[in-house]
Amino acid sequence: MKLGVNIDHVATLRQARYVGDIDAHNVEPEVLRAATICERAGASGITVHLRADRRHIQDADVYRLRQQIGTKLNLEMGNTQEILEIALHVKPDDVCLVPENRREVTTEGGLEVAGQLDALRPTVLRLREAGVRVSMFIEPSREQITASHALGAEMVELHTGAFANSQGEAQLAELARLRDAAIFANSLGLQVNAGHGINYTNIALIRELPNIVELNIGHSIVARALFTGLEQAVRDMLSAMRQP
Repeated sequence: MKLGVNIDHVATLRQARYVGDIDAHNVEPEVLRAATICERAGASGITVHLRADRRHIQDADVYRLRQQIGTKLNLEMGNTQEILEIALHVKPDDVCLVPENRREVTTEGGLEVAGQLDALRPTVLRLREAGVRVSMFIEPSREQITASHALGAEMVELHTGAFANSQGEAQLAELARLRDAAIFANSLGLQVNAGHGINYTNIALIRELPNIVELNIGHSIVARALFTGLEQAVRDMLSAMRQP
């Protein structure tokens, strides 16, 4: 499994103090510096979510990351015309289409692809025509996987939130759902990624899933970085992912 590090919450910390010009001389922490540290520690990519409400990542962050990081840029975005136009101009390596609700603290579930085919199809087509690989952030459901495949997405990212928020037998049941979804998506030729709520403890179960190419992990890594430093936090996660 490869590791994409989501650095949204580095920007969350910045935005807690600074608004307006994020290039001012005293603005910190620097999102680009966080990205380069993650790359140095072994991350295979950098993930950011440019939200319509701009609560953390700003437009300038996305442009700067595209120009200066050495790995790949994975841009998470809602299906809005404004963000689509930015994505088409920036041309990240990957775009992951996610649901977005202004009242949510964080993404609360997977995208309802099956019920929004007509709305999503033009966005997927334009991104693919621009040479951007498209992923759908979905619940581990065969219905959503089939719909994502029908749209022409190259990838799905399985939402692991229900797994992360459960315990005991309930968690094992969610793990079984993820396993079935990963096998089914792979059988359709889709790249399978996963993310949301994965931490240094539950990674022991996640790493046993078949066909997962990439994990996108943010909050847990940034939280540990407060105590260990960001580079060590990334290295610790990579180590946890690779343990037998």
